[in-house]
Amino acid sequence: MDKLTEIMNWKAQEIADRIRPVADSELAAFVADAPARGSFLNALKSPAGLAVIAEIKRRSPSAGQIKDLGPSIEQADTYLAAGADCLSILTDTKYFGGELPDLSSVTQKFRSQNHGIPCLRKDFMIHPIQVLEAAQAGASAILIIVRALTDNQMTALRRAADLAGLDSLYEIHSEPELERAVAQNAKIIGVNNRDLAKFTTDLAYSERLIPQFPADVLPISESGIWTQEDAARVRACGAKAILVGEALMKSPDTAQLLADFHTA
Repeated sequence: MDKLTEIMNWKAQEIADRIRPVADSELAAFVADAPARGSFLNALKSPAGLAVIAEIKRRSPSAGQIKDLGPSIEQADTYLAAGADCLSILTDTKYFGGELPDLSSVTQKFRSQNHGIPCLRKDFMIHPIQVLEAAQAGASAILIIVRALTDNQMTALRRAADLAGLDSLYEIHSEPELERAVAQNAKIIGVNNRDLAKFTTDLAYSERLIPQFPADVLPISESGIWTQEDAARVRACGAKAILVGEALMKSPDTAQLLADFHTA
């Protein structure tokens, strides 16, 4: 069994007790709240340079413990001050050490301070109930991992996100996965440079896949980006944004590294 399959099997068990039918009206109730949450897609389109999605990530199966982090809002404040365009907040507990309150605490504090930085709920999404939870926690977007889901599951997640006024980030790692995301009319597609089966990383995946994206899709390069040179490399192949966790979490000068990414 590869790692992604292991994680998805566990996620199905983890949410089993929470699964129930989700009414369209429950999701649509959050549409009016969308301006306060901010648009994930628009925030990534705005910068003149490379947009940066800064990730709050305590640990991972590949890296182990990344940072002994207290309340997530502390890291979020650091990212906000450093000029991040969006945040990605891990809410998976077993493998990544996050939880849903990490997301809600950040969105609630930022909203109280009139900061509308959009936040991605980074988790292994299977069922619309998780989309409802994301909306309740103040997220602006959800993650759809193409390799982990059937077309019907992706359609259900995307429909729920659309109803709630959330953007959907489709994550891919191969040409067949790109084809499936495009068939879903994805507006944001991220190339995960990490093979989620083996947890090895290579920026060549972005270099190969992003040039094949349709012109109306916003391309993101995810994972394996540590330096300004790495960021420049994926920007050269067409990436408009990067998603970075471990490098920013470990950096002794987050503001300088984020500035380096922006100007890559």
